[in-house]
Amino acid sequence: MEKVDVKMRNVVFFDGICHLCNGFVDAIITRDTNHSYLFAPLQGSTAEEVLPLQDRTNLDTVIYYESGKLYYRSAAILKILTGLGGAYKLAAIAWIIPGPLRDILYKVVAKNRYSWFGQRDFCRLPTSEERSYLLP
Repeated sequence: MEKVDVKMRNVVFFDGICHLCNGFVDAIITRDTNHSYLFAPLQGSTAEEVLPLQDRTNLDTVIYYESGKLYYRSAAILKILTGLGGAYKLAAIAWIIPGPLRDILYKVVAKNRYSWFGQRDFCRLPTSEERSYLLP
């Protein structure tokens, strides 16, 4: 696979062994008609190159990288959803809720995601169609 300069792309970093996180990635891929996003597991080499150590070891958040800035938890989700366009732009309404309040629910789900949704023994393997969107 050719090396991608992630600093020029929008990258969603996710917990590669979490079923909920993988489901979120699958949902984005199917709705991202402009192919705006790339995806990389927090446990992978791309995350190692781009993210600070504390972000790679803290697997309880989706991290979104856009234009040199990192977004965490609910802010990451809102940036990703609104970036999908169409009806997903309505997610922008949630920005009126202060981040700490939005993140309360996010943290509850993140804390319980393995017990509620399960986890994999290893990071997801992409389908042939997904390979161009998934980074190591």
